[in-house]
This record gives sequence, C-alpha cells and structure tokens, in this order.
Amino acid sequence: MTGKLTLIPTPIGDVLELTVEAKRVMELACANFENSIFVVEDMKPGRRRWIKFGLPRELINSLQTLNEHSRESENKTLIESIKNGKNVFLMSDAGLPAFCDPGQILIDQCHKNKIQVTSTPLDNSIVLALALSGFKHTRFNFHGFFPRKTSERIKAIEIFLSESITSICMDTPYRLAKLLNEIKTSERTLKISKEYFLAMDLSKETELLIRGKINKIIKLLPQNKKFEFILISNS
Repeated sequence: MTGKLTLIPTPIGDVLELTVEAKRVMELACANFENSIFVVEDMKPGRRRWIKFGLPRELINSLQTLNEHSRESENKTLIESIKNGKNVFLMSDAGLPAFCDPGQILIDQCHKNKIQVTSTPLDNSIVLALALSGFKHTRFNFHGFFPRKTSERIKAIEIFLSESITSICMDTPYRLAKLLNEIKTSERTLKISKEYFLAMDLSKETELLIRGKINKIIKLLPQNKKFEFILISNS
C-alpha cells in the first residue's frame, strides 16, 4: 500500500509552537514510527525545533534532510520509500515546506508518481495550494476572481491561460464546473494545452487535489458537490 507525503508548516520565529493539528499529526506519526519518515531542511535547526515542539527525543537521530544540496539523491529515495508504504512528513526550517523551497521538486515527483500529498492547516490558502501543486513558482501571478460579465470573463480567462509563468485564480464554488469548461473552450480558441492543479476544500475532511490536463480535471470532478477552490495553471 502506497504511503503519502504530508507538509508540516512550522512557525516563523523561535517563540511560537506548532499548531494543534500539526502537533497531533506529528505525535501520531511518531507513535507509528516504523511507517514514518521525518524530513527537515537542515539538521541542526531541525533538531532544535523538534525538541522545542515537544516531539520524542528518542527519535531525533532518525531525522533526514532534504535541501538544495541533497535533494537530487534524497528525492528518489523518498519516492521509493513512499511507494513501499512509508509516510513522509516534511518540515522546513521555518514556514511552509515546498513553497520557494527544495521540497517543491519532491511534491512534483509525488504528483508524477500518483502519490497523495497533503498538509496540516495553514492560514493562507493561496500559498498552501501553490506549495501542494508542485509547480515551479519562483514567479507567479494571482488573478483573483474572474469577472462575471461574459465578454470580460472570456478575456480575463484568455489572459490567465496566455501567461508564461505559474498563475492562480479563484471563483465561487457554484461556478467551478462552469470555469473548467470555459477554460477548455478557451484552450481550443488559443490552441494551447496546459497542466493545472485544482485544490478543493483545503484542510477539510473533504479535501480533494487534482493535477493534470483540463479534460482529466473535468472528468474527476465530483458531481453535484460544492467546493471552495483554488485553480493553478502551470507555466
């Protein structure tokens, strides 16, 4: 049975603690240590934070690193471990792993290998969706909500699709299916085919993440359900 990758956002600064949910997830993972792999960005601050967060000291020597120096070899090893049933928990030195971080490549490889990715809650859904997408995002644009008027909406969607950098949009839950079909139509008009990441109900029990071409996303979209969502197009 394949495992999954979970991002564990950590506080910025030295006086804050893990969120209640992140602490709960990590304590469960520690209790199930034989099936868990804990990855930090740098060993020294990673160990310091591990102790500060009140996680088991006896597991501190099991920490692994993933950074710009080790990512090429470690990504392959971690992917194989997940395929073999291990659950990987990724923490950066501070902030959100995989956002402008070497973990981005690991997330990308997880999607390509059909491995589930998720995260403990973060109070910024845009940044969280971007990290979970695995798309390159050294530069990105946020388009917000598209206009409701048809002519303006079509133009805005075509601008969104024409950009050569990672782009993000949102809309109301009841317009999700409509938006996906509008994008499909605009792709035909523009004669392009992009890859997308659709993040629905982030950090909820109903969370659903889909990455792929527009036809795949439309096909896998649950019918007759409303989701808060963020849609990201790859560069």
